[in-house]
Amino acid sequence: MAFFIYISLLINYIVMNIKNILYLTLVLFWSCTNETITITPTDEDIIEEEIIEEEIIEEEIVETINPNPIGESAGTVEYLNKDLVDDNYILINDAGNNFVFLMNKDANVLHQWNLKGGDLGNDGELLPNGKLLVMVESEDPKILLGGFGGKIELMDKNGTVEWSFIHSTDDYILHHDAEMLPNGNVLIQTWERRTAEESIEFGYKMDIQLYPDGIIEVNPTSNEIVWEWHMWDHLIQDFDESKSNYGTINENPHLIDINYTQLDSGDISHANGISYDANKDIIYLSANFYSEVWVIDHSTSTLEASSHTGGTYNKGGDLIFRFGNPTTYKNTTGERLFNNNHFPNLLKGEHAGNMLIFSNGADLNQSTVYELKIPDNFSLISNVNNEPEVVWSFTDTELYSPKVSGAVKLPNGNTLIAEGDFGIWEVTPSKEIVWKFQGDGFYWRAYSFSKNDPIILDILQ
Repeated sequence: MAFFIYISLLINYIVMNIKNILYLTLVLFWSCTNETITITPTDEDIIEEEIIEEEIIEEEIVETINPNPIGESAGTVEYLNKDLVDDNYILINDAGNNFVFLMNKDANVLHQWNLKGGDLGNDGELLPNGKLLVMVESEDPKILLGGFGGKIELMDKNGTVEWSFIHSTDDYILHHDAEMLPNGNVLIQTWERRTAEESIEFGYKMDIQLYPDGIIEVNPTSNEIVWEWHMWDHLIQDFDESKSNYGTINENPHLIDINYTQLDSGDISHANGISYDANKDIIYLSANFYSEVWVIDHSTSTLEASSHTGGTYNKGGDLIFRFGNPTTYKNTTGERLFNNNHFPNLLKGEHAGNMLIFSNGADLNQSTVYELKIPDNFSLISNVNNEPEVVWSFTDTELYSPKVSGAVKLPNGNTLIAEGDFGIWEVTPSKEIVWKFQGDGFYWRAYSFSKNDPIILDILQ
Protein backbone atom coordinates (compact mmCIF):
# COMPACT_ATOMS: atom_id res chain seq x y z
CA MET A 1 0.00 0.00 0.00
CA ALA A 2 2.83 2.41 0.81
CA PHE A 3 4.35 1.74 -2.62
CA PHE A 4 1.14 2.75 -4.44
CA ILE A 5 0.81 5.90 -2.32
CA TYR A 6 4.40 6.85 -3.19
CA ILE A 7 3.80 6.33 -6.92
CA SER A 8 0.59 8.39 -6.76
CA LEU A 9 2.34 11.29 -5.05
CA LEU A 10 5.23 11.14 -7.51
CA ILE A 11 2.90 11.29 -10.52
CA ASN A 12 1.01 14.22 -8.97
CA TYR A 13 4.29 16.11 -8.38
CA ILE A 14 5.44 15.50 -11.95
CA VAL A 15 2.15 16.73 -13.39
CA MET A 16 2.20 19.88 -11.27
CA ASN A 17 5.78 20.66 -12.28
CA ILE A 18 5.69 19.48 -15.90
CA LYS A 19 6.24 23.07 -17.14
CA ASN A 20 9.44 23.44 -15.11
CA ILE A 21 10.68 19.99 -16.17
CA LEU A 22 10.18 20.79 -19.86
CA TYR A 23 12.03 24.08 -19.40
CA LEU A 24 14.94 22.36 -17.65
CA THR A 25 15.04 19.72 -20.37
CA LEU A 26 15.23 22.43 -23.01
CA VAL A 27 18.09 24.16 -21.17
CA LEU A 28 19.90 20.85 -20.73
CA PHE A 29 19.51 20.05 -24.45
CA TRP A 30 20.92 23.45 -25.40
CA SER A 31 23.90 23.15 -23.10
CA CYS A 32 24.72 19.64 -24.39
CA THR A 33 24.48 20.48 -28.12
CA ASN A 34 25.90 24.03 -27.73
CA GLU A 35 23.48 25.08 -30.47
CA THR A 36 21.55 28.34 -30.52
CA ILE A 37 17.84 27.96 -29.99
CA THR A 38 15.62 30.73 -31.33
CA ILE A 39 12.24 31.16 -29.72
CA THR A 40 9.82 33.57 -31.38
CA PRO A 41 7.90 35.40 -28.63
CA THR A 42 4.13 35.58 -28.85
CA ASP A 43 2.14 38.75 -28.13
CA GLU A 44 1.30 37.31 -24.73
CA ASP A 45 5.00 36.80 -23.99
CA ILE A 46 5.80 40.42 -24.90
CA ILE A 47 2.97 41.78 -22.74
CA GLU A 48 4.04 39.59 -19.83
CA GLU A 49 7.62 40.79 -20.20
CA GLU A 50 6.47 44.44 -20.13
CA ILE A 51 4.39 43.78 -17.03
CA ILE A 52 7.39 42.17 -15.32
CA GLU A 53 9.54 45.19 -16.21
CA GLU A 54 6.91 47.57 -14.79
CA GLU A 55 6.77 45.55 -11.59
CA ILE A 56 10.55 45.73 -11.27
CA ILE A 57 10.47 49.52 -11.82
CA GLU A 58 7.73 49.93 -9.22
CA GLU A 59 9.76 47.89 -6.72
CA GLU A 60 12.80 50.08 -7.39
CA ILE A 61 10.74 53.27 -6.91
CA VAL A 62 9.29 52.06 -3.61
CA GLU A 63 12.79 51.17 -2.42
CA THR A 64 14.04 54.64 -3.39
CA ILE A 65 11.15 56.45 -1.73
CA ASN A 66 11.59 54.58 1.55
CA PRO A 67 15.36 54.31 2.18
CA ASN A 68 14.89 54.56 5.94
CA PRO A 69 11.94 52.59 7.36
CA ILE A 70 10.14 53.88 10.43
CA GLY A 71 12.15 53.15 13.54
CA GLU A 72 15.48 53.03 11.74
CA SER A 73 18.16 55.71 11.53
CA ALA A 74 18.16 58.30 8.75
CA GLY A 75 21.85 59.02 9.23
CA THR A 76 24.42 59.84 11.90
CA VAL A 77 24.16 62.41 14.68
CA GLU A 78 26.83 64.35 16.56
CA TYR A 79 25.93 66.10 19.83
CA LEU A 80 28.43 68.88 20.46
CA ASN A 81 26.58 70.43 23.41
CA LYS A 82 23.49 68.39 24.20
CA ASP A 83 22.31 70.75 26.95
CA LEU A 84 21.73 73.50 24.38
CA VAL A 85 19.98 71.36 21.75
CA ASP A 86 16.32 72.01 20.98
CA ASP A 87 14.74 68.61 21.66
CA ASN A 88 11.92 68.57 19.13
CA TYR A 89 11.19 66.89 15.80
CA ILE A 90 12.34 67.70 12.28
CA LEU A 91 10.43 67.33 9.02
CA ILE A 92 12.94 66.73 6.22
CA ASN A 93 12.55 67.08 2.46
CA ASP A 94 15.10 64.71 0.93
CA ALA A 95 15.07 65.51 -2.80
CA GLY A 96 17.82 62.98 -3.42
CA ASN A 97 15.80 59.99 -2.25
CA ASN A 98 12.36 61.51 -3.01
CA PHE A 99 11.52 61.11 0.63
CA VAL A 100 9.59 63.31 3.10
CA PHE A 101 9.93 62.13 6.67
CA LEU A 102 9.76 63.13 10.32
CA MET A 103 12.64 62.29 12.65
CA ASN A 104 13.82 63.05 16.18
CA LYS A 105 17.18 64.51 17.15
CA ASP A 106 18.69 61.02 17.35
CA ALA A 107 17.84 60.67 13.63
CA ASN A 108 15.26 57.94 14.22
CA VAL A 109 12.56 58.02 11.52
CA LEU A 110 9.15 58.50 13.16
CA HIS A 111 6.93 58.86 10.10
CA GLN A 112 7.19 59.01 6.34
CA TRP A 113 4.91 60.13 3.53
CA ASN A 114 4.52 57.73 0.62
CA LEU A 115 4.69 59.76 -2.57
CA LYS A 116 3.15 56.85 -4.54
CA GLY A 117 6.09 56.52 -6.91
CA GLY A 118 6.32 60.24 -7.73
CA ASP A 119 9.62 62.09 -7.58
CA LEU A 120 9.79 65.00 -5.16
CA GLY A 121 9.79 68.34 -7.00
CA ASN A 122 11.63 69.78 -3.98
CA ASP A 123 9.24 71.11 -1.33
CA GLY A 124 6.89 69.29 0.99
CA GLU A 125 5.36 71.50 3.69
CA LEU A 126 3.32 70.26 6.63
CA LEU A 127 0.34 72.59 7.08
CA PRO A 128 -1.39 73.51 10.37
CA ASN A 129 -4.23 71.09 9.51
CA GLY A 130 -1.82 68.15 9.34
CA LYS A 131 -1.91 67.85 5.55
CA LEU A 132 1.25 67.74 3.46
CA LEU A 133 1.41 70.21 0.56
CA VAL A 134 4.00 68.67 -1.75
CA MET A 135 5.44 69.35 -5.20
CA VAL A 136 5.97 66.20 -7.26
CA GLU A 137 7.04 65.52 -10.82
CA SER A 138 4.26 65.15 -13.37
CA GLU A 139 4.11 62.36 -15.90
CA ASP A 140 6.05 62.99 -19.12
CA PRO A 141 7.29 66.51 -18.25
CA LYS A 142 8.61 68.59 -21.15
CA ILE A 143 10.55 71.30 -19.27
CA LEU A 144 13.32 69.57 -17.33
CA LEU A 145 15.18 72.39 -15.63
CA GLY A 146 16.58 71.62 -12.18
CA GLY A 147 13.84 71.62 -9.56
CA PHE A 148 10.94 70.99 -11.95
CA GLY A 149 7.71 69.47 -10.69
CA GLY A 150 4.55 69.90 -12.72
CA LYS A 151 2.10 68.68 -10.11
CA ILE A 152 1.10 69.91 -6.65
CA GLU A 153 -0.65 67.57 -4.22
CA LEU A 154 -2.30 67.77 -0.83
CA MET A 155 -2.13 64.48 1.04
CA ASP A 156 -3.01 63.12 4.45
CA LYS A 157 -0.62 61.40 6.84
CA ASN A 158 -1.10 58.06 5.10
CA GLY A 159 -0.21 59.46 1.70
CA THR A 160 -3.78 59.57 0.42
CA VAL A 161 -4.00 62.40 -2.13
CA GLU A 162 -6.93 64.70 -1.32
CA TRP A 163 -6.19 67.31 -3.99
CA SER A 164 -4.02 67.37 -7.09
CA PHE A 165 -3.32 70.10 -9.63
CA ILE A 166 -1.28 69.49 -12.78
CA HIS A 167 0.23 72.39 -14.70
CA SER A 168 2.70 70.85 -17.13
CA THR A 169 2.90 71.24 -20.93
CA ASP A 170 5.47 72.15 -23.57
CA ASP A 171 4.95 75.80 -22.61
CA TYR A 172 4.86 75.84 -18.79
CA ILE A 173 5.53 73.76 -15.69
CA LEU A 174 5.25 74.09 -11.90
CA HIS A 175 8.54 74.03 -10.03
CA HIS A 176 10.26 74.19 -6.66
CA ASP A 177 7.88 75.75 -4.15
CA ALA A 178 4.28 76.49 -3.18
CA GLU A 179 2.57 78.40 -0.37
CA MET A 180 -0.89 77.92 1.11
CA LEU A 181 -2.65 81.26 1.58
CA PRO A 182 -4.98 82.09 4.49
CA ASN A 183 -7.98 81.96 2.12
CA GLY A 184 -7.15 78.35 1.19
CA ASN A 185 -5.76 79.16 -2.26
CA VAL A 186 -2.25 78.05 -3.20
CA LEU A 187 0.56 80.17 -4.65
CA ILE A 188 2.78 78.10 -6.95
CA GLN A 189 5.92 78.91 -8.93
CA THR A 190 5.98 78.34 -12.69
CA TRP A 191 8.41 78.39 -15.61
CA GLU A 192 7.01 79.66 -18.89
CA ARG A 193 8.65 78.96 -22.25
CA ARG A 194 9.38 81.90 -24.55
CA THR A 195 10.61 81.31 -28.09
CA ALA A 196 13.94 82.54 -29.40
CA GLU A 197 12.06 85.01 -31.56
CA GLU A 198 10.30 86.43 -28.50
CA SER A 199 13.59 86.60 -26.62
CA ILE A 200 15.26 88.58 -29.39
CA GLU A 201 12.25 90.89 -29.59
CA PHE A 202 12.70 91.60 -25.87
CA GLY A 203 16.37 92.51 -26.36
CA TYR A 204 17.97 89.33 -25.07
CA LYS A 205 21.58 88.91 -26.13
CA MET A 206 21.34 85.20 -26.99
CA ASP A 207 19.23 83.63 -29.74
CA ILE A 208 17.67 80.91 -27.57
CA GLN A 209 14.43 79.93 -25.86
CA LEU A 210 13.97 81.39 -22.40
CA TYR A 211 12.14 80.11 -19.34
CA PRO A 212 11.28 83.14 -17.19
CA ASP A 213 9.58 82.71 -13.85
CA GLY A 214 5.97 83.26 -12.92
CA ILE A 215 3.58 82.75 -10.02
CA ILE A 216 0.01 81.48 -10.19
CA GLU A 217 -2.67 81.37 -7.50
CA VAL A 218 -4.94 78.33 -7.70
CA ASN A 219 -8.32 77.76 -6.04
CA PRO A 220 -8.23 74.09 -4.92
CA THR A 221 -12.02 73.85 -4.97
CA SER A 222 -12.32 74.66 -8.66
CA ASN A 223 -8.69 74.26 -9.84
CA GLU A 224 -9.14 77.72 -11.37
CA ILE A 225 -6.15 80.04 -11.68
CA VAL A 226 -7.48 83.17 -9.96
CA TRP A 227 -4.36 85.37 -10.02
CA GLU A 228 -1.04 85.35 -11.81
CA TRP A 229 2.21 87.28 -12.13
CA HIS A 230 4.77 86.96 -14.90
CA MET A 231 8.37 88.11 -14.82
CA TRP A 232 8.11 88.57 -18.60
CA ASP A 233 5.83 91.59 -18.12
CA HIS A 234 8.45 93.49 -16.11
CA LEU A 235 11.67 93.28 -18.11
CA ILE A 236 14.02 96.02 -19.22
CA GLN A 237 17.28 96.02 -21.20
CA ASP A 238 19.93 98.48 -22.35
CA PHE A 239 21.34 96.25 -25.13
CA ASP A 240 19.08 96.95 -28.13
CA GLU A 241 17.60 100.43 -28.28
CA SER A 242 15.28 99.41 -31.13
CA LYS A 243 13.16 97.28 -28.76
CA SER A 244 10.14 98.53 -26.83
CA ASN A 245 11.58 97.66 -23.41
CA TYR A 246 14.85 99.53 -23.91
CA GLY A 247 15.79 101.72 -20.98
CA THR A 248 18.36 102.63 -18.36
CA ILE A 249 18.30 99.91 -15.73
CA ASN A 250 19.81 102.04 -12.99
CA GLU A 251 16.97 104.54 -13.39
CA ASN A 252 14.32 101.79 -13.32
CA PRO A 253 15.10 99.66 -10.25
CA HIS A 254 11.54 98.31 -10.14
CA LEU A 255 12.14 96.44 -13.41
CA ILE A 256 14.25 93.34 -14.13
CA ASP A 257 17.25 93.31 -16.46
CA ILE A 258 16.63 90.46 -18.93
CA ASN A 259 20.36 90.28 -19.73
CA TYR A 260 21.69 89.96 -16.19
CA THR A 261 22.35 86.27 -16.88
CA GLN A 262 23.11 84.41 -20.11
CA LEU A 263 22.90 80.64 -19.78
CA ASP A 264 22.53 78.07 -22.54
CA SER A 265 19.66 76.46 -20.61
CA GLY A 266 17.52 79.60 -21.00
CA ASP A 267 16.79 79.50 -17.25
CA ILE A 268 17.47 83.16 -16.64
CA SER A 269 16.30 83.65 -13.04
CA HIS A 270 15.76 80.19 -11.49
CA ALA A 271 13.46 81.37 -8.71
CA ASN A 272 13.40 78.70 -6.02
CA GLY A 273 11.29 79.78 -3.08
CA ILE A 274 8.33 81.93 -2.07
CA SER A 275 7.15 83.39 1.21
CA TYR A 276 3.91 85.28 1.82
CA ASP A 277 3.24 88.14 4.22
CA ALA A 278 -0.50 88.11 4.94
CA ASN A 279 -0.40 91.41 6.84
CA LYS A 280 0.98 93.33 3.87
CA ASP A 281 -0.38 91.00 1.15
CA ILE A 282 3.04 90.73 -0.51
CA ILE A 283 5.12 87.88 -1.92
CA TYR A 284 8.85 87.34 -1.44
CA LEU A 285 10.39 85.45 -4.36
CA SER A 286 13.93 84.09 -4.16
CA ALA A 287 15.56 84.75 -7.57
CA ASN A 288 18.56 82.47 -7.36
CA PHE A 289 20.45 83.45 -10.53
CA TYR A 290 20.01 87.14 -9.69
CA SER A 291 21.23 86.47 -6.14
CA GLU A 292 18.44 88.52 -4.64
CA VAL A 293 14.87 88.47 -3.30
CA TRP A 294 12.08 90.16 -5.24
CA VAL A 295 9.11 91.66 -3.40
CA ILE A 296 5.81 91.57 -5.34
CA ASP A 297 2.48 93.19 -4.53
CA HIS A 298 -0.22 90.52 -4.31
CA SER A 299 -3.04 93.04 -3.74
CA THR A 300 -3.19 93.63 -7.50
CA SER A 301 -5.62 92.09 -9.94
CA THR A 302 -4.12 89.87 -12.63
CA LEU A 303 -4.51 92.71 -15.11
CA GLU A 304 -2.72 95.13 -12.77
CA ALA A 305 -0.03 92.52 -12.10
CA SER A 306 0.79 92.53 -15.81
CA SER A 307 1.16 96.32 -15.79
CA HIS A 308 3.19 98.98 -13.99
CA THR A 309 0.40 100.57 -11.94
CA GLY A 310 -2.29 99.51 -9.46
CA GLY A 311 -2.33 97.70 -6.15
CA THR A 312 -1.50 98.94 -2.67
CA TYR A 313 1.91 100.21 -3.75
CA ASN A 314 0.73 101.45 -7.15
CA LYS A 315 3.49 99.59 -8.94
CA GLY A 316 1.31 96.92 -10.53
CA GLY A 317 3.46 93.82 -10.96
CA ASP A 318 6.76 95.70 -10.93
CA LEU A 319 9.06 94.95 -8.01
CA ILE A 320 8.13 97.06 -5.01
CA PHE A 321 11.43 96.14 -3.35
CA ARG A 322 14.48 93.95 -3.96
CA PHE A 323 17.53 93.08 -1.90
CA GLY A 324 20.61 90.88 -1.75
CA ASN A 325 22.49 92.04 -4.84
CA PRO A 326 22.39 95.71 -5.90
CA THR A 327 24.48 94.96 -9.02
CA THR A 328 21.35 93.56 -10.72
CA TYR A 329 20.13 97.12 -11.30
CA LYS A 330 23.59 98.68 -11.40
CA ASN A 331 23.19 100.33 -8.02
CA THR A 332 26.38 102.09 -7.05
CA THR A 333 25.83 101.73 -3.28
CA GLY A 334 24.82 98.93 -0.97
CA GLU A 335 26.83 95.80 -0.13
CA ARG A 336 26.04 92.58 -1.99
CA LEU A 337 24.92 89.92 0.51
CA PHE A 338 23.98 86.88 -1.58
CA ASN A 339 25.83 84.65 -4.00
CA ASN A 340 22.86 82.55 -5.06
CA ASN A 341 20.17 82.10 -2.43
CA HIS A 342 17.41 79.78 -1.19
CA PHE A 343 14.42 79.82 1.14
CA PRO A 344 13.26 83.37 1.95
CA ASN A 345 11.86 82.33 5.34
CA LEU A 346 9.73 85.13 6.77
CA LEU A 347 9.71 84.66 10.54
CA LYS A 348 6.81 84.98 12.98
CA GLY A 349 6.34 85.49 16.72
CA GLU A 350 9.05 87.41 18.55
CA HIS A 351 11.15 87.47 15.37
CA ALA A 352 8.31 88.81 13.19
CA GLY A 353 9.58 91.21 10.55
CA ASN A 354 12.82 89.30 10.15
CA MET A 355 13.77 86.86 7.42
CA LEU A 356 16.20 83.94 7.41
CA ILE A 357 17.81 83.13 4.07
CA PHE A 358 20.55 80.77 2.91
CA SER A 359 23.22 82.29 0.68
CA ASN A 360 24.83 79.35 -1.12
CA GLY A 361 28.10 81.13 -1.84
CA ALA A 362 28.64 79.31 -5.12
CA ASP A 363 31.46 81.68 -6.11
CA LEU A 364 33.00 81.57 -2.65
CA ASN A 365 32.89 77.84 -1.82
CA GLN A 366 31.35 78.82 1.51
CA SER A 367 27.72 79.34 2.49
CA THR A 368 26.24 81.88 4.89
CA VAL A 369 22.91 82.06 6.71
CA TYR A 370 21.54 85.58 7.20
CA GLU A 371 18.81 86.88 9.46
CA LEU A 372 17.66 90.19 8.00
CA LYS A 373 15.41 92.96 9.29
CA ILE A 374 12.87 93.62 6.53
CA PRO A 375 11.91 97.32 6.38
CA ASP A 376 8.37 98.29 7.33
CA ASN A 377 8.08 100.67 4.39
CA PHE A 378 9.56 99.80 1.03
CA SER A 379 11.63 102.45 -0.66
CA LEU A 380 13.59 101.45 -3.75
CA ILE A 381 15.75 104.30 -5.03
CA SER A 382 18.72 104.08 -7.38
CA ASN A 383 22.20 104.82 -6.00
CA VAL A 384 20.94 104.54 -2.42
CA ASN A 385 21.73 101.68 -0.05
CA ASN A 386 18.49 99.67 -0.19
CA GLU A 387 19.88 96.57 1.54
CA PRO A 388 18.19 95.47 4.79
CA GLU A 389 19.93 95.37 8.15
CA VAL A 390 21.79 92.14 8.98
CA VAL A 391 20.52 91.11 12.43
CA TRP A 392 22.52 87.86 12.64
CA SER A 393 24.61 85.69 10.37
CA PHE A 394 26.44 82.40 10.53
CA THR A 395 29.09 80.78 8.39
CA ASP A 396 31.72 78.12 8.84
CA THR A 397 34.54 76.75 6.71
CA GLU A 398 32.64 73.43 6.56
CA LEU A 399 29.28 74.99 5.69
CA TYR A 400 28.93 74.87 1.92
CA SER A 401 26.21 73.70 -0.41
CA PRO A 402 26.02 75.27 -3.88
CA LYS A 403 22.39 74.17 -4.25
CA VAL A 404 19.11 73.97 -2.26
CA SER A 405 19.35 74.47 1.59
CA GLY A 406 17.67 76.81 4.08
CA ALA A 407 17.21 77.76 7.73
CA VAL A 408 14.44 77.98 10.34
CA LYS A 409 14.24 79.46 13.83
CA LEU A 410 13.78 77.05 16.75
CA PRO A 411 11.70 77.67 19.90
CA ASN A 412 14.81 77.99 22.09
CA GLY A 413 16.26 80.67 19.80
CA ASN A 414 18.67 78.40 17.97
CA THR A 415 18.77 78.22 14.18
CA LEU A 416 18.31 74.95 12.29
CA ILE A 417 20.26 74.95 9.02
CA ALA A 418 19.70 72.47 6.20
CA GLU A 419 22.93 72.12 4.23
CA GLY A 420 21.78 70.39 1.05
CA ASP A 421 24.91 68.36 0.30
CA PHE A 422 25.53 67.34 3.91
CA GLY A 423 22.65 67.30 6.36
CA ILE A 424 21.56 69.63 9.17
CA TRP A 425 23.22 71.92 11.71
CA GLU A 426 21.86 73.48 14.90
CA VAL A 427 23.51 76.72 15.95
CA THR A 428 22.91 78.97 18.98
CA PRO A 429 22.48 82.78 18.80
CA SER A 430 26.12 83.04 19.93
CA LYS A 431 27.05 80.88 16.88
CA GLU A 432 27.97 77.78 18.86
CA ILE A 433 27.39 74.57 16.88
CA VAL A 434 25.54 72.22 19.24
CA TRP A 435 24.23 69.43 16.98
CA LYS A 436 24.80 67.96 13.52
CA PHE A 437 23.05 65.38 11.38
CA GLN A 438 24.61 63.79 8.31
CA GLY A 439 22.89 61.51 5.80
CA ASP A 440 23.11 60.33 2.21
CA GLY A 441 20.29 62.54 0.93
CA PHE A 442 20.00 65.87 -0.87
CA TYR A 443 18.29 68.03 1.73
CA TRP A 444 16.02 70.69 0.22
CA ARG A 445 14.68 71.96 3.53
CA ALA A 446 14.19 71.01 7.18
CA TYR A 447 11.27 72.24 9.30
CA SER A 448 10.99 72.07 13.11
CA PHE A 449 7.90 70.81 14.99
CA SER A 450 7.23 70.57 18.69
CA LYS A 451 6.80 67.07 20.13
CA ASN A 452 3.55 68.27 21.69
CA ASP A 453 2.14 69.84 18.53
CA PRO A 454 -1.39 68.37 18.09
CA ILE A 455 -0.83 67.67 14.39
CA ILE A 456 2.37 65.78 15.21
CA LEU A 457 0.63 63.76 17.94
CA ASP A 458 -2.11 62.87 15.45
CA ILE A 459 0.38 61.86 12.76
CA LEU A 460 2.26 59.56 15.15
CA GLN A 461 -0.85 57.79 16.47
